[in-house]
Amino acid sequence: MSFFIFSIITNPTGLVLMLSWKVGPALAAGNSIVLKPSEFTPLSSLLFAQLTAEAGFPAGAVNIVNGYGSVVGEAISTHMGIEKVAFTGSTVVGRRVMNAAANT
Repeated sequence: MSFFIFSIITNPTGLVLMLSWKVGPALAAGNSIVLKPSEFTPLSSLLFAQLTAEAGFPAGAVNIVNGYGSVVGEAISTHMGIEKVAFTGSTVVGRRVMNAAANT
């Protein structure tokens, strides 16, 4: 089985859905994740990371990267070490994420 770094970029209203829909299966399969929450709602992601640490997940399994999408989201989308990017948000930004990821 191939394990990879799974990156998730969320919008302000999509975090809880993404945690249950994408993060759970990725972690259950043994993958590590990089979660980039909306810059407007970062605290729930940080609490999630704290809870995963308390639950005994290994260091590095859940990684939270806060910042603006134009900087952090682009860095995630173009990073050669990230093999899958899941994005929830506008169509315009989704196209930018898709193009950036396709070029790496």
